[in-house]
Amino acid sequence: MQNFTTNAINLKSYNLSESDKIIVMYSKDKGIIKGVAKGVKKTASKLGGRMDMLIANKLMLHKGRNLDTICQAEAINTFKSTRNDMSKLFYSIYCSDVVHSFGVENDPNSEEIYELFYKTLESISKSKNKVELLISVIKFQLKITHIAGYSLELENCAVCGSALNQEAIYFAADQGGTVCEECKKTLAKSIKLHYKIRDFLITLLQLDYDAKTRYDELATEKICEFCFTLMSQHVQQFSPKKLKSVQMLEMMN
Repeated sequence: MQNFTTNAINLKSYNLSESDKIIVMYSKDKGIIKGVAKGVKKTASKLGGRMDMLIANKLMLHKGRNLDTICQAEAINTFKSTRNDMSKLFYSIYCSDVVHSFGVENDPNSEEIYELFYKTLESISKSKNKVELLISVIKFQLKITHIAGYSLELENCAVCGSALNQEAIYFAADQGGTVCEECKKTLAKSIKLHYKIRDFLITLLQLDYDAKTRYDELATEKICEFCFTLMSQHVQQFSPKKLKSVQMLEMMN
């Protein structure tokens, strides 16, 4: 029995008793962790609002036999601007839903996923318009599926592996990315993809999350919404769990 510290972002919570909750978090060191927040539902709780969803904390936890107990929580970032904007909040919840789906306990990629998730929430919070918000989320979608081993195929045909004719590129979520015109004929569902959108997605995938590109100025809201939808289909195709937040975003839009 011992205490340990970690940085973690709150994903979900469940009632345990009249005053206690179980908090599900994604931690920098251990991936998905769960901790009991004792007395958190009481007005005088020492943990208080730091156990709310989408807050990054520096935590001290007591290791338990079945569940750990959250002893201390110091807020690192509350992503305050997100909480005053419904679009920012809903897209942040979507990202949280994706992390909860792809993340595992003792995740070997925990530090990489934590840093990506943190940067995404911060970027969403600071976004000045819908284009900036959507680019933040598209980068997240591209990079978390890549980390999880389900990277979007954009260079060649996902079915036959052949090089793509830039005038005849198609996207098929159930195939994991782009397909050529010949293979497209054998598929039940695909959508034509302009080569510039393909190039846009390749650029966002290959560059660091913080990198600025010419697309930051050129991309329109319509293009970004189209790319988000494509990536949402890709994420859902490989997600171990159903993403309820997708329906929430569809209703909002």
